[in-house]
Amino acid sequence: MPMYQPSSRRRDGEWKKEVGGGGQVLDLETAVKDGILGGGGGVVAKGEKLDLKTMVERLDSIEVPSVFICPISLEPMQDPVTLCTGQTYERSNILKWFSLGHLTCPTTMQELWDDSITPNNTLSHLIHSWFSQKYTAMKKKAEDVQGRGLEILEVLKKKVKGQARVQSLKELRQIVNSHDSVKQTVAENGGIGMICSLLGPFTSHAVGSEAIGILVKLDLDSESKKNLVEPAKVSLMVDMLNEGSVETKINCAKMIEMLMEGKELESKSFSSLSLLVGLLRLVKDKKHPNGVLAGFRLLKLVSSYEGVRSSIVSIGGVPQIVELLPNLNSECLEFALYVLEALSSLPEGKMSLKDCPNTIPNMVRLLMRVSENCTQLALTILWGVCEISPEECAPIAVDAGLAAKLLLVIQSGCNPVLKQRSAELLKLCSLNYTTTLFISKCKLTRTIQ
Repeated sequence: MPMYQPSSRRRDGEWKKEVGGGGQVLDLETAVKDGILGGGGGVVAKGEKLDLKTMVERLDSIEVPSVFICPISLEPMQDPVTLCTGQTYERSNILKWFSLGHLTCPTTMQELWDDSITPNNTLSHLIHSWFSQKYTAMKKKAEDVQGRGLEILEVLKKKVKGQARVQSLKELRQIVNSHDSVKQTVAENGGIGMICSLLGPFTSHAVGSEAIGILVKLDLDSESKKNLVEPAKVSLMVDMLNEGSVETKINCAKMIEMLMEGKELESKSFSSLSLLVGLLRLVKDKKHPNGVLAGFRLLKLVSSYEGVRSSIVSIGGVPQIVELLPNLNSECLEFALYVLEALSSLPEGKMSLKDCPNTIPNMVRLLMRVSENCTQLALTILWGVCEISPEECAPIAVDAGLAAKLLLVIQSGCNPVLKQRSAELLKLCSLNYTTTLFISKCKLTRTIQ
């Protein structure tokens, strides 16, 4: 909502206000007659009578002229009243102001010589007219776009091929992404099943990309999900995850995630090396943060299966993810740590983490840095690495500042389990040092950077 700029003034017995930021002076009486700001319309769709409150709620995202905004709440006025200073407010807001003992105008801070409030019927009519016109236009646009959605579905049902099919799907995807009402139209008119039927072993990536782009935005029922987990369709999604545009890769990752969460997809369907390679490529694409997040969300899901964890380790996933940690945002970082923790449950996963030179330094930096959850995940990974080779790993960890960080965890308000794990790791790290040397390491080592 735009900030209200107080500019009311009385001229020749008429109230005039500036509207928006264009400097136009608005005579409210003339505005109602001439239809400025939507006045003069005020007719909602036939057979539907909506009050102003409902229209304001449904048009929440629209930019509203500043003259309609209450200076106190910065929300559109529904019952505007004017003070003796000429300033107009929402009735409930100015009455609350008075109830707090204020005897001034909130905008000008002038003392009021008259505490009466006058209903601003002209502005009230103008506000209602403007919102009515905007709501009518919005409703008509929604009906028009639903009709276009039905037309496209009819075209696709006629089994058009080639570029005509691609263009129809592209237009349908665009309006589905922009209008929630079209999603329901597609679902209610057999669109989901029809679009699912377009996917198969001989589907081009151009068609598949548009079809997945539509389906990932819809609420799929169990029948549709069962249709999509057919091997040929999953294989197509994996291929597009590796070879499609960034948007297509993200949509494929989200679609596979939806199918996994619904339990329709069996572990053998997503354990292919091709899928894992595609996900690792996606999370390494620094130019597209949305792709990194989508990739890590799916990696977290697939790493919950032991067989898949072994495959991630075998294709070098551990060092690739470890190297990404310093540049990830907090949301992606948590997913990445979940994956590494899952991989550390395997002997080969622990060894891969130990052999990666940046595992310990990166994990130490994360302690007490992002969240308690991240701290717990990093501690679990550090414990697994140090446990298998304390003589080799403990000195590296202490030199990286682990002892000081662990003392911070123990002294913090973290949960008891986290403190206990910190104490155990601190004891493990101290085994290679004399008491005096270890204490000096705790004091002199770098702490939180």
